[in-house]
Amino acid sequence: MQTKITELLGIRYPLILPGMSWISTPELVAAVSNAGGLGILALGPLSVDETRAAIMRVKQLTDKPFGVNCALLMPGAEDNANVALALEVPVINFSLGKGDWLVQRCHAYGGKVIATVTTEKYALAAEAQGVDALLVTGHEAAAHGGDVTSMGLIPALADVVKIPLIACGGFADHRGLLAALALGADGVAMGSRFATCIESPLHEKTKQAVLAKDQHATIYSPHFDGLPARYMQTPTAKKLTDHAMSFPVTAWLALRAASQLNVPIWKVLSGLIVQLNKIRLLAYFGAATPRLTAATEQGDLVNGMQFIGQSQGLIHDSPTAQAFIERIIADAQQTWGVVNKSVRTDLD
Repeated sequence: MQTKITELLGIRYPLILPGMSWISTPELVAAVSNAGGLGILALGPLSVDETRAAIMRVKQLTDKPFGVNCALLMPGAEDNANVALALEVPVINFSLGKGDWLVQRCHAYGGKVIATVTTEKYALAAEAQGVDALLVTGHEAAAHGGDVTSMGLIPALADVVKIPLIACGGFADHRGLLAALALGADGVAMGSRFATCIESPLHEKTKQAVLAKDQHATIYSPHFDGLPARYMQTPTAKKLTDHAMSFPVTAWLALRAASQLNVPIWKVLSGLIVQLNKIRLLAYFGAATPRLTAATEQGDLVNGMQFIGQSQGLIHDSPTAQAFIERIIADAQQTWGVVNKSVRTDLD
């Protein structure tokens, strides 16, 4: 199944594992890449040394193309990106920031750059910066999707940009793959689906919760980690996304997060006056991390919070990444054959 994305990235199938913090680890990344897709390593929660070790681990596990994800707004993102560039990672995926410097340095060694976007404005800006492709995140997606659903966002962007698109948000099977291609995308990212594969480090209790819940059991809110995001619906999630944090709580959590991330305290105190939005985001980040890791790593959905997309209603098993990719491609080819046969019959 060849598309502009498979040709651009040198992969066999247009299936992408997005960079999900605490989930897109070297083992899952390599499993997806070895099976013919593109695995993207999440650098968000990693230190510089951990980033270097994780990239080297991926290179030990696969000789296929893979990528890394850098959320540029987060503390330490630029340092981690520099490590990835120095190690000449084949694909750099960035979000939440201006990535022209990434494009220049990545292209210098022959790598490719993918920008994650949620709006036409940012899609056009990223294209102008010289990125090679866009990962377009719709409203249905886990974590930080946009305001517009994939059904409307993908074709709208396909009409205005010239570079390949990867659809993300609401896709979990062969029907989603075919639908995305019909909408104008050249590939599909399936975060929630790959998160439930055997190689995923997502805790087994959380995987089973995904299998048990349907497409209605998610919450979309800006009130937990500082950005609009989609979470698994639980009593804790309902409580924590009901309203924004107060200023005193924001200030306290910002100071605590700064200490954990080795950010000078004076920067936080001055930022509370002149850069409140950024400091608030740091506070949310500090508050969110323990609850996110509780659900992801410990399977604790009583105290924890889990990013999940509406596609959880389409996930009913936990296969290996290779078995899933082989199945979705076979099912897509069979369905496409049936559709073609039906169309030819109708025309005749």
